[in-house]
Amino acid sequence: MKIKVIPRSNVRTSKKSSSKFRPLIEALESLQPGGDAIEVTYTNDKELNSMRNVVYTFNRENGQKVKSGKDALNSKIYFFKDK
Repeated sequence: MKIKVIPRSNVRTSKKSSSKFRPLIEALESLQPGGDAIEVTYTNDKELNSMRNVVYTFNRENGQKVKSGKDALNSKIYFFKDK
């Protein structure tokens, strides 16, 4: 067996993985600095942490700075970009 390590950029994928957070990612792409915020309702802390992880990954991959604010009383989280 011959094993060779190649750069990940050389591996082509034909289908992007689908995610239940795809609508959130699409909404994050439409955010403008100093513009509107995204309001998302969550049901538990696990879902909240998953959403934040999606946003952290989005920031890292796109070199952007999307921030979040949490309204614990109403179980809502807000995502926005500062100026």
